[in-house]
Amino acid sequence: MENRSTPSNFIKNVITEDLRSGKVKEVVTRFPPEPNGYLHIGHAKAIWINFTLADEFGGKTNLRFDDTNPAKEDTEYVNSIQEDVKWLGYEWDELRFASDYFDEMYKRAELLVTKGKAYVDDLSADEIRQLRGTLTQPGQNSPHRERSIEENLDLFRRMQAGDFKDGEKVLRAKIDMSSPNINLRDPVLYRISHTHHHNTGDKWCIYPMYAFAHPLEDAIESVTHSLCSLEFEDQRPFYDWVVAECEMPSVPHQYEFGRLNVAQTMTSKRKLKLLVDEGHVDGWDDPRMPTISGLRRRGYTPEAIRSFVYEAGISKSQGLVDLQMLEHFIREDLKLTVPRTMAVLRPLKVVITNYPEGQTEMFEVENNIENEEMGNRQVLFSRELYIERDDFMENPAHKYFRLFPGNEVRLKNAYFIKCNEFIKDEHGEVVELHCTYDPETKSGSGFTGRKVKGTLHWVEASQAVPAEFRLYEPLISAEAPDEVVVDLEGLDAPVEKAEPSFLDQINPKSIEILQGFVEPALRESVAQDKYQFFRHGYFNVDSKYSAPGHLVFNLVVPLKSSFQPPKQG
Repeated sequence: MENRSTPSNFIKNVITEDLRSGKVKEVVTRFPPEPNGYLHIGHAKAIWINFTLADEFGGKTNLRFDDTNPAKEDTEYVNSIQEDVKWLGYEWDELRFASDYFDEMYKRAELLVTKGKAYVDDLSADEIRQLRGTLTQPGQNSPHRERSIEENLDLFRRMQAGDFKDGEKVLRAKIDMSSPNINLRDPVLYRISHTHHHNTGDKWCIYPMYAFAHPLEDAIESVTHSLCSLEFEDQRPFYDWVVAECEMPSVPHQYEFGRLNVAQTMTSKRKLKLLVDEGHVDGWDDPRMPTISGLRRRGYTPEAIRSFVYEAGISKSQGLVDLQMLEHFIREDLKLTVPRTMAVLRPLKVVITNYPEGQTEMFEVENNIENEEMGNRQVLFSRELYIERDDFMENPAHKYFRLFPGNEVRLKNAYFIKCNEFIKDEHGEVVELHCTYDPETKSGSGFTGRKVKGTLHWVEASQAVPAEFRLYEPLISAEAPDEVVVDLEGLDAPVEKAEPSFLDQINPKSIEILQGFVEPALRESVAQDKYQFFRHGYFNVDSKYSAPGHLVFNLVVPLKSSFQPPKQG
């Protein structure tokens, strides 16, 4: 993996000053995903920031799973996250779980109770929400807020012992119900959940809230720079309160950056999970999904994704990045490294009537005209071929230079052919063209007698390899389908504002499946083999549905775009 440092940014400046002043001896960061879904393109930025910045300053990065909500978590997600981080090219120093610290977190929660900084509340989630107030109106104290320390300690221990049902009681911080920052209005610290945990089994029936557990995890691991996205900014005062009031020996500091928002790309895990659960997509790794596994299956490379997040940069802003910028970097990564070959996605048969029956010949063709080191291959030519259906028009439009009755075109790397006749089926659809070729126009022969304006790609019919092609457009038609807010009830990590109509934004044309042919040289292709198909784009052999004798190609990205890439510095 290339060792490219992060561009100049405010976090880098903070770290530099912290090391210079002696405030920090060693930089420690962490990438802390919740194992409640697969990683997506937005996570790639967080991964890159945490791992690259620590590496630049000779520090370390832990991979830590914030597994505090067993009702939504699964070992499937744990495994997929580890695979994705490694695939992107990063190695963590230590693998940690929030659940490793449940005993310590419980001890710190009891400390808050004994200090009069936390109390057990009998209110329901709805009642807590109603008393919390609004951005312009202060909240109201719970009727249970003034319980004695002794009663709170007894009730909290009984919560831990399993004496109460789910939702019957919660432990809340006692801070300030009139604070202008809603996150300080006695947020919930622990809730009751008689749920089996993937890591701790049935040891616990109470679980810490994300906003309480997260700063404790950072402190326990001696994280120096807790890097998170901008929607956590309002929670920073509570983060600092937890570290201070729990009397943690190590004091981490939180810094927020603008998260990566990509146009026409939805990165809400809740919404992505709904797409999977309701069968709108073919699993978390569907090539239309913005997940790392989906991008990998589609054919994106880790190098392209790293270049993309590098160019997106690190700032405090929440800008929307053009999807075409991501597509630009995969084109740049593949253009010199993959073979350029021919595939016909919508086949129309061509019979060259004056080419001898039974005769074949081979043409030597460059594998990549921009990279001579990739060598050449042999391409078979005979009397019968396949071309693209839209390379013929019975009644040609203005400035249409491909095949039509009486017109002559070049077959790429072969001969000139002229269309003389076409055959239709009973439905009036053209199913076969009869053409003649000019043997004097053989590619490479130096023929200069006349010129043609159209060049067509083709595949020889007798040895053509049947293949399935899957073409993709954005899954979501909206320009900015996500809207992120912080959960004010403290019942989860930051979540997305409910958008019940987001399913209406699904693009019905997000996938098109075609049956066509590829050159014989591709017969033995295996999953993740990549090619540039002349005039179509870059394609990747699908890892899920391809099998010997049944090739399935995913469109990675079309060949051209009007996007103007930024200058990298």
